[in-house]
Amino acid sequence: MWAALAVADFRERVRRPAYAIVLLAAVGLGYLAVPAVGDHWTIVNAGSYRGVYDSAYVGTVTALAGALWLSAGGFFVIRTAIARDRQTGVGELLAATPMRTGDYLFGKFLSNLLVLASMAAALAVAALAMQLARGESRSVDVVALLTPFVLCTLPVLAVSAAAAVVFETTPVLRGGLGNIIWLFVAMVAVIAGQSANAPLGGLGFNAFAESLRDDLAAQGFKVTDLALGLMYMDNPPRAVPWSGVDFTSAFAAQRLLLLALAAAAALLPAFWFDRFDRARRSISAARSGKRGETDSVAGAAGAAGVAGAATLAGTAETQPLDATRSPGAMAQVLTLTAESPPASAMSSWSGRTPTSEAHGTADHPPRRGWGFGRVVVGEVRILVGGVSRWWWLGAAALVVAGLALPAAASGLLAAAWIWPVLVWSRLGCQAREQGAEALLGACPGAVLGVLAQWLSGVVLTVAVGVGPALAMAVDGRLAEWLAGAVFVPALALALGVIGRTQRFFQAIYPLLWYLVVNDVAGLDYMGVLPGGPSPVTIATAAMLLLLSALTAAGVRQRLR
Repeated sequence: MWAALAVADFRERVRRPAYAIVLLAAVGLGYLAVPAVGDHWTIVNAGSYRGVYDSAYVGTVTALAGALWLSAGGFFVIRTAIARDRQTGVGELLAATPMRTGDYLFGKFLSNLLVLASMAAALAVAALAMQLARGESRSVDVVALLTPFVLCTLPVLAVSAAAAVVFETTPVLRGGLGNIIWLFVAMVAVIAGQSANAPLGGLGFNAFAESLRDDLAAQGFKVTDLALGLMYMDNPPRAVPWSGVDFTSAFAAQRLLLLALAAAAALLPAFWFDRFDRARRSISAARSGKRGETDSVAGAAGAAGVAGAATLAGTAETQPLDATRSPGAMAQVLTLTAESPPASAMSSWSGRTPTSEAHGTADHPPRRGWGFGRVVVGEVRILVGGVSRWWWLGAAALVVAGLALPAAASGLLAAAWIWPVLVWSRLGCQAREQGAEALLGACPGAVLGVLAQWLSGVVLTVAVGVGPALAMAVDGRLAEWLAGAVFVPALALALGVIGRTQRFFQAIYPLLWYLVVNDVAGLDYMGVLPGGPSPVTIATAAMLLLLSALTAAGVRQRLR
């Protein structure tokens, strides 16, 4: 039964247009793994040398690149398998069948592994094409080309497939926090996996490094340290013959054991998986002090602006309100309901003021002020709706620390601009994730609603980073801070509107932040590193991101 589930789930995934994009990304990785002759970029840094582009070398370096990047990034591609069953109701249907929990989890693990393995297969085809395209060796050895993928890449991908199952079935790891945790866990794992002491062979890099080092030493070339990753070299590496890795039976046994352990790890959630039982989830939520899982009407309204909110507010007069919704967000809906009927709010959004609103009536006194300002205020309330008081205490502590310790402004700004990452990731995709996109698609003003969402993100960014801003203003770096304050919400909004999910921002932004914290000045959007981009460059990038989000929202509305 688990095999049928895995195959059916895999077939359903490969029919999606996004799957083609995933395969194209794998092909692009193959292109990066085999740079042009004379290029300064390299995947494997072996000093001034590299292997001749034959089947053994090309297959090994592309397989290691797949183990490095497909394992970390592929997690975000596959981690929605169980969540999709939960959202569509398929999970409840499967739970009503005789299928065991272990069979279901193992089927999902295999489905995840099939998706990742298909990406590795596309990478292997790209490796063959790159070998022939580079032209240093046109003799194809299929065994030498594919063996590294089987022994190095596939077992590591199995670990990512199992991790996706564990994260999706563990309540605290199921949401955005799990994405952030995985990113840092994956970074630590891929670094440790290159070590000579990595358990069960790690990424397989040490076997390659020892073989390459020995072959170069036999030819009179001395290589001390080798590193895996996309790196720039001052001088192009010199091509030298390399015989390939002689994979031993002991190494193969280690990789089989890693596969078995990954499969076993995927079955561990059987001890706590709720099997789509709503009663068990309610009891668990009550014990942890959390609210039940509900669709937030106001949160969805944030994706389309006040027009959508007004439409939902109009329906709120005839439909009961869910008391478990976010208090701040629900207050916005109630405010809109009390202020005007849907038609009035929609007129306000479009910039036209009807006579009844301009002059007032006995029941509805005249309203003052600019309508778009009220929309932005509402978007701020929607954006931070449901945020816990502990989060606010942490944000307040960062603000106070920034005011009290101006000498540590750079470090505190970095801390302040990672703290709201899960809140920022809501920008641009709340309507779809709340299931209200089709309803709100009929509302006018979607493009201006996206602009209001961006401004709400700017307000949040300014609020959490205001402490370090004062110290940076004294040092003459206020422009850098302002550029960063508009860039981060623009990035979140663009990824949310275009990608239509929070996962893209949750995966990309922490990595960008990590690189800046580790002194990669070329990516410094915070203005804390010397030699970084100018504020004009960062602000221009922010405007381009905002423009892409507005364009995507406008095109999507016209196509409906």
